[in-house]
Amino acid sequence: MSNRANWHQDTRAIHAGQSPDPTTGAIMTPVYLTSTYVQKSPGEHTGYEYSRTGNPTRTAMEGCLASLEGADHGLGFASGCAAASTVMHLFKAGDHLVCGDDLYGGTFRLFDAVWARHDMAYSFVDLSDGQKLREAVQENTRAVWVESPSNPLLKLADIRGLAQVCRELGLLLIVDNTFMSPCFQKPLELGADIVLHSTTKYIGGHSDVVGGFLGTSDDTLHEQLRYLQNAVGSIPGPLDCFLTLRGMKTLPIRMERHDTNAMAVARFLEGHAGVERVLYPGLESHPQHALAQEQASGFGGIVTFIIRGGLPGARAFMENTEVFACAESLGGVESLADHPAIMTHAAIPVAQREKLGIVDGLIRLSVGIEHVDDLLADLESALETARAATA
Repeated sequence: MSNRANWHQDTRAIHAGQSPDPTTGAIMTPVYLTSTYVQKSPGEHTGYEYSRTGNPTRTAMEGCLASLEGADHGLGFASGCAAASTVMHLFKAGDHLVCGDDLYGGTFRLFDAVWARHDMAYSFVDLSDGQKLREAVQENTRAVWVESPSNPLLKLADIRGLAQVCRELGLLLIVDNTFMSPCFQKPLELGADIVLHSTTKYIGGHSDVVGGFLGTSDDTLHEQLRYLQNAVGSIPGPLDCFLTLRGMKTLPIRMERHDTNAMAVARFLEGHAGVERVLYPGLESHPQHALAQEQASGFGGIVTFIIRGGLPGARAFMENTEVFACAESLGGVESLADHPAIMTHAAIPVAQREKLGIVDGLIRLSVGIEHVDDLLADLESALETARAATA
């Protein structure tokens, strides 16, 4: 009898959704660079007809990540935004969604500048306060969309609590789990209906591929989303799927290192005179530290902080790091520093950014898996340069 159902996550990251190639015995899933498949007779095929509809490399990637998320079904997409846009096709003109007020700038832009033109309505509220959800629900509300932790302020939402409210009100709960990865948080187990990833980030993990993913254990939702995946066609190519699948094999051990390094960075920054405030769920000073401990098994690799000296201080800091590269994105093995107000969240109006707290001195660090001593030395040097530049 197979023990696959009882495998630990570290084992499933390497083996789930995959079998040796039946033709050659290759242990790694091949990159099936084909657009179509020969049929024995019209409609009589091996399960694959056309690569927009299905590709064996994509099937393996979808199956592996679905297993890690505890989802019965998984679907791959060309990007996280493509996955998000496909979800939006579940709704119709006139529908309303309640969204977290601190979303990734690309998601906000998708909702505010693209889908809003098709008569979709949104309320952006602080979903770290469960009561705010009830207050925001309207007669035409159909779903709740949340990131936890949020991007870039690392606010947490009580996913289990939101799920209870959504079930009571007949709403879908969609959770973007990109920051945590399934290694640290499983939204479906907490009651979410759909889990979303930008697989560009921790899932791929090496800053060499762009992709997205949707997972669900609801058969009806899966059929709807699978139909949309094929009909809309925003699918990943087989090489993208191969790279994502390869990245997943080391996801659990990478996340452990991201987590321990990020905690060390957060504690270092919290004690530095050049830093005004540090936001990291693993710190006791985080207002939702207890919730982080309750619904996740780790705190992740993203640390956000406010540097003293405003924009001049932030510029001086980001221009003088060596290990931390000034770049958008996150979740790769290398450490990155991002200035949300100018870079990843520029699509959010200035007044809204300031209201949220995305100020000019705010810096988001994606802490990589380099040696922690090198990371801390790099931060110390750049902070000293920033202090001298703004003195």
